Amino acid sequence: MAEIYYNGTIVTMRTEGETIPAVAVENGIIADVGEEKELRRKYPYAEPFDLNGEAMFPAFIDAHSHFTGVANSLLQVNLSDCLSFSDIKEKIQKARCDGVITEGWMIANSYDHTSLEEKTHPNIDFLDSICPDMPLVIQHASGHTGLFNSKALELLGVTENTVPPSGGKICKTDGRLNGYMEENAFVEYLKKVPMPKPEALMQAYRKAQNIYASFGVTSIQEGMMTDELIPLYKKLTEENRLFLDVTGYAGVQSFDKYLKNFENITGKFYDNFRLGGYKIFLDGSPQAKTAWMRKPYEGSSDYFGYPTMSDEQVMSAVEKACKTGFQILAHCNGDRAADQFIDCIAACQKKGMNVERIRPVMVHAQFLPTDRMEKVKQLGIIPSFFSAHAYYWGDVHLQNLGEERAKNLSPAHTAELCGVPFTIHRDSPVLDENVLDSIHIAVNRETKSGAVLGEGERISVYQALKAHTVNAAYQYFDEKVRGTLETGKKADFVILSENPLTVNKKEINKINVRYTVKDGNIVYSQNLN
Repeated sequence: MAEIYYNGTIVTMRTEGETIPAVAVENGIIADVGEEKELRRKYPYAEPFDLNGEAMFPAFIDAHSHFTGVANSLLQVNLSDCLSFSDIKEKIQKARCDGVITEGWMIANSYDHTSLEEKTHPNIDFLDSICPDMPLVIQHASGHTGLFNSKALELLGVTENTVPPSGGKICKTDGRLNGYMEENAFVEYLKKVPMPKPEALMQAYRKAQNIYASFGVTSIQEGMMTDELIPLYKKLTEENRLFLDVTGYAGVQSFDKYLKNFENITGKFYDNFRLGGYKIFLDGSPQAKTAWMRKPYEGSSDYFGYPTMSDEQVMSAVEKACKTGFQILAHCNGDRAADQFIDCIAACQKKGMNVERIRPVMVHAQFLPTDRMEKVKQLGIIPSFFSAHAYYWGDVHLQNLGEERAKNLSPAHTAELCGVPFTIHRDSPVLDENVLDSIHIAVNRETKSGAVLGEGERISVYQALKAHTVNAAYQYFDEKVRGTLETGKKADFVILSENPLTVNKKEINKINVRYTVKDGNIVYSQNLN
């Protein structure tokens, strides 16, 4: 049955300010656009969808997140609202009493030491006081660091003599393990922690999709696929558990295993899933001081953060992407990490490889040097900015990096001036998938304390919307099927209580998502959820 959407502000996103009176949908595709009366005449049996004066846009596209991470977090203890060590202890102990336990482990996430009264990470003695008899792991909000208690370290076989994997740290105090790990070390040992039972995860995946849809998102990313996720994605696809589109990016070593385990998962979606390419990590996070910087962090003369991959390893991954024709996404937060990725892409181009055709993506690109932006354009690299950092960690960046560097966070306006298409993401579960909040922050660039962080890098509302629609579709090679409201494209829409293009820019984050439509079907309604 066809539908006609009308009586609202319908923004095509093809060009700035362009609106259309009505949209006709048939079989999940935009069948036509034009005057309401004309569409009613052409589709006499179409169901009317009265927008009641509200605003309709192409559905938002998640440029980078971790779908399984969002699902997993729903089965763990969330510490994001904790403001002290005592809050952490109280919340974990309550969760234990409530039975929030995963295969004999207590798993907590999203603590942020910069928001705690103590302004530091907990240590192993504190974790042991919470769970002396049960393994406990707590993950930092950045996702790049975390802590294990003594029982967990014992089960994982970690001792003072354990050599950490390259690009990671197992930290000690006075020669004794303090429970804290960074980057590759934390990630590798976290993978050894038991996962929830498959059916519990299947239910969490559904809830996670509902969360994405509640923010107007219909196309999402699995930002790092490991071997452990293969059986879960087999179950998700074989049992038709996905109702949103998911594009996955696998580690270089895992990529070929996905090709062997799934048929026809590259390029097009099958059972709402496809494999997009490769994912690599070049450094850590600036708020955890593990991002790799050109100059030392404030208060140090020789600490720059550090890389997680050698130049040879990065070159090998980029060359493989170029030779196979698959896209590569590289996590780069610090300016030095950005340099490394740019230089490796340039070296491949110099060897005669067509790097532009794979549309390499620099994920986060938080301190992408503005002096490299023209090179980014020439190589066809797409920066995907984590713009919400300006509010959530902007004050921390000012402290860690100083004003001159901090104000260049997420240089989206510079990218725009240079003609570089960019996207914006939330890196869920680091932050929830609130796209309107990201648009609000990219436009205003205010920190939690109210300081303006880099006024010159503010962008217009239209550019911020493009980053979540038009440009995000381009990032995924989907520009012919989604991202704008045009005949023949997918009927994926978000209907908002107000038009972000016309409201006061200080009020954008107060706009509500009324409906999310995927393939012509309502997958979220504010009235029903």
